[in-house]
Amino acid sequence: MNKPIVSRDPEILGGTPVFVGTRVPVKAIFDYLENGDSLNEFLDDFPGVTRDQAVGILELARLFVTGTDEAAA
Repeated sequence: MNKPIVSRDPEILGGTPVFVGTRVPVKAIFDYLENGDSLNEFLDDFPGVTRDQAVGILELARLFVTGTDEAAA
C-alpha cells in the first residue's frame, strides 16, 4: 500500500492518530481485535475505514514487531 494510512492533525481528536480521511482512531482496530471482535465487525462499525487501510495498519504493526517484511521475502 503506497497511500498514507494514518493521519495526525491537532485539529482532529487533538492529534490522536486516525485512519486517513476519517475521525476513527487507529487504536480502535486494536481494541476490537483485543476484545475478540473480527476485522469484519470493525469494518461494519466503521464504514469510513477501508479494508485496505485496516489490513495496512495490521501489516505495519507486524513489521514493527517482527522487523521483517515477509511479503517481500
